[in-house]
Amino acid sequence: MTTLDPAIVARLKRNEAGLVPAIVQQHDTGEVLMLGWMDDEALHRTLTTGRGTYWSRSREEYWVKGDTSGNTQRVVEVRLDCDGDTILLKVDQQGAACHTGDRTCFDADLLGHG
Repeated sequence: MTTLDPAIVARLKRNEAGLVPAIVQQHDTGEVLMLGWMDDEALHRTLTTGRGTYWSRSREEYWVKGDTSGNTQRVVEVRLDCDGDTILLKVDQQGAACHTGDRTCFDADLLGHG
C-alpha cells in the first residue's frame, strides 16, 4: 500500500491499468528525454527518493532509471498537468535516457517537420 499524499491521489486520473504517463524532461535545457509510466507507488518512490522510478508494463515491476545502466535521473521538480492525467518530471539526466543508448528516446525517428 502506498503512502502517497491523499491530496495527490485524489487528483490523479489513471488509465484502465492504474497508470499515468510521465513525461521526462531535462530540467535546464527543456529537452524531452523519455516517456515512462507511473502508478501511485512509483510516484511516491520518485517523490521520496528523488530518483525517477517507473512501472514497467512489459516486466510488470518497478524500475529506477539508472540502477542497471548507470544513466541516472536526479529529480529536480515534479508537476501534474491541469487535468491530472499526465506527470512532468524535470530531471538532471546523467548519460543516455533511452534504453537504446541515445540521449533521448526521440533522437532516432524524425517523421517530419513543419
